[in-house]
Amino acid sequence: MKQIDAKGLACPAPVIQTKAIIEEESPESIDVMVDNEAASQNVSRFLQSRHYKIAVQKQGNEFHVLGQKEPDNIHESVPQPQPKPDHQKILVMIGSDKIGNGDDVLGEKLMTSFLKTLKEMGSDLWRLVFVNNGVKLTIDQSLVLEDLKHLEKTGTHILVCGTCLTHFNLLEQKKVGQTTNMLDIVTSMQLADRVINL
Repeated sequence: MKQIDAKGLACPAPVIQTKAIIEEESPESIDVMVDNEAASQNVSRFLQSRHYKIAVQKQGNEFHVLGQKEPDNIHESVPQPQPKPDHQKILVMIGSDKIGNGDDVLGEKLMTSFLKTLKEMGSDLWRLVFVNNGVKLTIDQSLVLEDLKHLEKTGTHILVCGTCLTHFNLLEQKKVGQTTNMLDIVTSMQLADRVINL
């Protein structure tokens, strides 16, 4: 079993270190050690994307993300979604829980209105990425939580920065979207046809 000690590394270093080992050595089994829940989720999701079966063990303040390579034929019959050429892939990056500067109450109302109106983009809306103060819109007290859940249910991918959730101590309160890391965010920006920053 290949072991990787990624404790103490800031996002997205644990995922990048794991990615390098997978690409260089392609181990049958792997044990990635991290020291926070967000890193554990990010590494788990990355390994699953590379066809590893995942188990996570917590020992004190450490998480061991254990991956076992799945046989290649498991995924041969799984159809891969094909992008529709008649639609854009629009990514919206949300870095705050309000829009604009000046009056915070107004800014919060504008953000709420914006997120409730996003469904009008239809199938062009591809991903929402929440970073910094924007992650507060994905927790259980959020006024737009049900709107975000509806967008996710209808096909919009929602990514929520794990480092940001950890910083605000909100990881356990997140109720929508996938906990993510900066590597996923940068990759999403590369794949998008258009990026809107708020």
